[in-house]
Amino acid sequence: MSASTSRRTFLGLAGLGVASVAMGCSKKPGSTGTATNAEQAAGVVPTFKDSNLITPDVKGIRPMADGYVKYPANLVDAITEKAITSGKPVTATTPWWGPAPPTSNKYVEAVGADMGGTITFSVQDGNTYGDKLNTMLGARDVPELTCIPGWEINKLARFSDGVHVLFEDLTPYLAGDKASAYPLLAGLDTAAWKDSVWGGKLMGVPFPTDSPYPTALFIRKDVADQRGIATPTSLDSLYEFGKKFTNPDKGEWAFGDIFLEVLQICGAPGSQNGWTKAADGKVIHRYETEQYKRALEWMARVYKEKLIHPDLASSKGGDVTTLFKGGKIFSYATGLGSWKETQREKTREGKGFNMQAVKVFGADASTPPVRWGGTPSIMWTFVKKGLGQDRTQELLRVLNYTAAPFGTKEYELQNYGVEGTHFTRDANGAPKTNETFTKEFANQFIFLGGRPAVVVSDPDLPTYAQDLVGWGNDATKYLEKDPWAGIKVETPSSQAAIQQPTDDKVTDILRGRRPLSDFDKVVQEWRAGGGDQARDFYAKVLADNGR
Repeated sequence: MSASTSRRTFLGLAGLGVASVAMGCSKKPGSTGTATNAEQAAGVVPTFKDSNLITPDVKGIRPMADGYVKYPANLVDAITEKAITSGKPVTATTPWWGPAPPTSNKYVEAVGADMGGTITFSVQDGNTYGDKLNTMLGARDVPELTCIPGWEINKLARFSDGVHVLFEDLTPYLAGDKASAYPLLAGLDTAAWKDSVWGGKLMGVPFPTDSPYPTALFIRKDVADQRGIATPTSLDSLYEFGKKFTNPDKGEWAFGDIFLEVLQICGAPGSQNGWTKAADGKVIHRYETEQYKRALEWMARVYKEKLIHPDLASSKGGDVTTLFKGGKIFSYATGLGSWKETQREKTREGKGFNMQAVKVFGADASTPPVRWGGTPSIMWTFVKKGLGQDRTQELLRVLNYTAAPFGTKEYELQNYGVEGTHFTRDANGAPKTNETFTKEFANQFIFLGGRPAVVVSDPDLPTYAQDLVGWGNDATKYLEKDPWAGIKVETPSSQAAIQQPTDDKVTDILRGRRPLSDFDKVVQEWRAGGGDQARDFYAKVLADNGR
């Protein structure tokens, strides 16, 4: 991921309910799902051309990205010709989890000028981005470039059909050696490109992930060290951590909702919407495993003993990151992308804040953990259909520009803005952004298109790359094997429709509104309501692909 990419809400967004979208192909109650074997997409994806320029300081164990501790002294021009030549402004929609940037924006103007034109952004609130997408796609009213995160695609009914209605087939432009016209796009990971194929056609430009792990368990290491409280290494020690940090009289509680992390600590499956293939070859869901029950029982105890902040344990809700930064909670689960921005913000306040990802551990010595993996691409940019060859090629040149790798002037401009306006340099030449940057930057160009994934430290966080890549390299030992890896699976509507009601029932059990003994009944209802049908679907996908 880029130096500044925000994934703060990946965890929360992943658990939201299914939304519907018209798109000329609305959800059918009997939809049984679709699957595309990405391995069969080899003929429609670009021929890879490595665009990386710099040897990493910290080598990532794949699929973890490489890390860079030092900023390169000499940047190169990746692109010598202007991307935009028609004089026509490019329209684009992207999400953002922060204050809306000003319309008059020197950062956007500078990058647009370097491309040769103007980019007109519609920056939307990331927390409600799915609603915006529903409106746009349902009305078939999309901009020339539309960024859609993977977790939102999972909530768009029959997207595998609708993508062909609204967006351009990029196969004629990028398949094989045709991508040589866009050499930086050819430098994106091949697995991410294969993940961009719907119905045998290359339909989007991927945003390759810097890590396969959607979330990690974080603690306030500074406070833990001050109080002599050990970092958790088992479920029992995590519970003791919670007891020691919870003091309602001081307005302190140990945790946010860490249930998804506890599931992984207990070894419950999760990479393919909770499905896995058991040792006997049967397809099972995590609801049906002892690991899930163990995590449920442990988490229900934590809720019962009020070790979770009351705002987060009730329907009131609360901003978990704000509570963590403010010393109201001391451990929570969040996307790895939020680590850098949260730590950087507090470091600049000079208060000794130290946020660290907890080294992966199992429930006990005999229970190995798992880490759920994500897809090779976490979001895609789609080109509006029917714009004609010349305009489509121009838009692909724009996306080729955004794919400039670390070590280029284009990368620096997109990630840090203009020197003297948005950043200064420290003694080692690394950019240090200022308030103008904070005000104007909303990941506009970062979310507009992907680039080779890297993890980059900065002057405020000199150990960040080492910390993150080190955590990820260790976590790779526990990366869950996904039987459906390489197959793009669209969840059957029957499972999608029942998923949120089932999760709501589980939440009621966790928070003490229903007894633990109700869980078996909840699973029976889930199976009857679509779970068994989904099982048959996932099993057939494996059989059809010789697995």
